[in-house]
Amino acid sequence: MSKKPISVPLTERLFHLTSRGTTVKKEMIAGLTTFLAMVYSVIVIPNMLHDAGFPTDAVFIATCLIAGFGSILMGFWANLPMAIGCAISLGAFTAYSLGIGKTITISEALGAIFFMGVIFSIISITGLRSWILRNIPIGIAHGTGIGIGLFLLIIAITNSQVGLIVKNTASDIPVAFGDFTSFSVLCTLIGLAAIIGLEKRKIPGSILLVVIAISIIGLIFDPNVQYKGFFALPSLTDNEGHSLLFSLDLSVILKVSLLPTILALVMTAIFDATGTIRAVAGQANLIDKEGQIIDGGKALTADSVSSIFAGLVGASPAAVYIESATGTAAGGRTGLTAVIVGALFLLIIFFSPLSYLVPAYATAPALMYVGLLMLSNVKKLDFDDFVGAMAGLICAVFIVFTCNIVTGIMLGYASLVIGRIFAGDWRKLNLGTVIIAAALIIFYASGWANLA
Repeated sequence: MSKKPISVPLTERLFHLTSRGTTVKKEMIAGLTTFLAMVYSVIVIPNMLHDAGFPTDAVFIATCLIAGFGSILMGFWANLPMAIGCAISLGAFTAYSLGIGKTITISEALGAIFFMGVIFSIISITGLRSWILRNIPIGIAHGTGIGIGLFLLIIAITNSQVGLIVKNTASDIPVAFGDFTSFSVLCTLIGLAAIIGLEKRKIPGSILLVVIAISIIGLIFDPNVQYKGFFALPSLTDNEGHSLLFSLDLSVILKVSLLPTILALVMTAIFDATGTIRAVAGQANLIDKEGQIIDGGKALTADSVSSIFAGLVGASPAAVYIESATGTAAGGRTGLTAVIVGALFLLIIFFSPLSYLVPAYATAPALMYVGLLMLSNVKKLDFDDFVGAMAGLICAVFIVFTCNIVTGIMLGYASLVIGRIFAGDWRKLNLGTVIIAAALIIFYASGWANLA
């Protein structure tokens, strides 16, 4: 009598949960945690682009579509717990630096974003970005993780809705501690301590539980957190019937004056997203024995293709969100986490009023906790290789001081190459590291970095 074949669940066949030491429940919690940590983007991006003349409601829908498309693509294609959404930094560039309404139109801006995504994808498909990943020195790789961890802390504590750290108008020191007794500061600090305590006890979904708990407290006691409804029909048009869908102007590729802007966007996206993907993968222990990201090439392609989609539906360029690290901290290890994030972004299209129920001080503790976790990369620095370790720390420090991942990476590479030469360790350099360092230095010295 033949044995009945063992049925393997679809989720196991698609995402290999067992081999990565996770479960459907863990992945669902991780996906919801990541979603809550980055859902602010559906409010921030439309508000920024509104200043450039984009219709807010249409951009809201486009932002959700991009996050849904990109994250689901990442999940199924790369099987990595990394969520994609409209990049805040590139959204600010689109809104405030492109000169929309003065030198170019909205359609031309979307065309520039589309071609940035095309060039980005060609670079990814041809393996150039994978080559860059392979040639990131281990010290700079760890330094990027440290710097991004500190960057997350800055994002969380300087948020105006949190008020934990504020501008200092009383002295030359740029910042000061906020009002300790304010509702938002107390919620943030208590929330952070609660997450740390619950994580120590290994309570499943502790980060998510704290975010939800603080949101409920905010709804009860904070008049700024208001229930604004439950359901809203989506629309990609404004009140006058103008749509951003497929409204891009493809002729921008023929305008010589816009080529430097497109290439600056490409360079910024390459190193910003590459550093972010490397940091999140390291946080999730998704690095192979050779020190490379598991299916990193597919992750890079999903990232770049999402920017093409952004140009088509009408929003700023897309990128992997560093907030994905909140999901990996909650146990996410596979693409199922990203698929859940994407599905939630598509779902919120119909429930847009609910996005206003999660205040910044509810997600700030999650971002701060992940930032603190990423500081553990310090212990991975090999101080026996003094130059390599110092280059990593330079990278980390300047990511924070400049609030720019690419600037930190550039200075890390430059200090590593120059430091190796002066230390007489030039034999430790490989050609790839030198080429990347030179490209980054030229990018900054030429002034192109200022365009993005």
